Amino acid sequence: MTLSRRTILTGATMVAAAAASVGSAQGTANPPTQTRAPARGSPRVHTLNGHSLEWRMVDGAKEFHLIAEEIEHEFAPGCRARCWGYNGSTPGPTIEAVEGDRVRILVTNRLPEPTTVHWHGILLPNGMDGVGGLNQEHIQPGDTWAYEFTLRQHGTHMYHPHADEMTQLAFGMMGMFIIHPREPADPPVDRDYALLLHNWALHPGTYRPDPAVMTEFDLWTFNSKVFPATEPLLAAMGERVRIRVGNLSMHHHPVHLHGHRFVVTGSDGGRWPRALWRPEVTEIVGVGQTRDLEFVADNPGDWAVHCHLSHHTMNAMGHKLASPVGVKQGDLEARMREHLPGLMTMGENGMFDHNTHAGMGHVQGPENTLPMAVGDGPFGQIEMGGMFTMLKVRSRLSGNTDPGWYDSSAARAKRVNAAQPVEPTHQHEHL
Repeated sequence: MTLSRRTILTGATMVAAAAASVGSAQGTANPPTQTRAPARGSPRVHTLNGHSLEWRMVDGAKEFHLIAEEIEHEFAPGCRARCWGYNGSTPGPTIEAVEGDRVRILVTNRLPEPTTVHWHGILLPNGMDGVGGLNQEHIQPGDTWAYEFTLRQHGTHMYHPHADEMTQLAFGMMGMFIIHPREPADPPVDRDYALLLHNWALHPGTYRPDPAVMTEFDLWTFNSKVFPATEPLLAAMGERVRIRVGNLSMHHHPVHLHGHRFVVTGSDGGRWPRALWRPEVTEIVGVGQTRDLEFVADNPGDWAVHCHLSHHTMNAMGHKLASPVGVKQGDLEARMREHLPGLMTMGENGMFDHNTHAGMGHVQGPENTLPMAVGDGPFGQIEMGGMFTMLKVRSRLSGNTDPGWYDSSAARAKRVNAAQPVEPTHQHEHL
């Protein structure tokens, strides 16, 4: 079916469906149906800090409605920006359907410029692929278009514009598209999480991302949130957990899980044959790729989940600052305070003091700008930001309620003060 305003939006059925969907998105009558679990044995995906898109059955198709629009987004308390997204959020709501479903996705453009939607990794007719100028005319501001196709595969996929990508992706227009298998996966999972990775250039003191920046970003996000605003993953002991990770940023990301070993079971190409599964604790997710990571939660505690590129777990970084480590500053602070009242110099012995003072609010940075590393834990500053969250494993959980901090007193590292340096023991040539 060729996409054009003439062919797509003609006919009383489609016009009525579009009108009903617009009404539902605005909170009027006839809201879409909240679906049951998408497939036998498959739990609905939990999009951290987000949600899944509802749908209604219309003329034999599951009908979804995406609204592309400008939004005000909070990366974490103290940092907001004017972004672009779908249905009031970035990333947009996760689309969930089942292999074999016929889907119809209405897209209303409330942006000030044309857009399209590309269904990343999904097998569909050429006229539905969403590349502006190649597969379709652009969706003009104020227009609603419909994409309709049958899902011929399963796996973890994404959606994003293929129009003015430099601006629209940089402003946050993206989302996850999960296609559950027709037959339940073996072994089935108990909890299914979705994480979409992105990067932003939000210069200190500003309120709109800079789309011209290509490499030196200062905010790295899980589902458009930075730590400590990232929602934790929860699991009860013995549950099988899947983490679906998609990457629409400008960098690769080695995603690392503490306390557990996972197996990589799939990608945007679908679930892999078992012979291809491989155990890992860190998996590189390249630009434009997705990965499915599965494990059994068998180790209780609060476990870090993060990108292992150190600067991706920090906020509001300066890329061209001279390093003060090892520089004797003497009375420099007192002299500079004559010109800059309240100044606190730091960094002579590393950045720990900076992180502590910034986290406690002793150091005030530019407005709308987060400290580089923050987060209060049970033992002090966690000193993280950006792409960092936690997996909280407990013997029992109360729904999706955060259980609080784990009591690790039964086995915890302790300080040992020795009066004399500890002499190395004799080393044997055998174990």
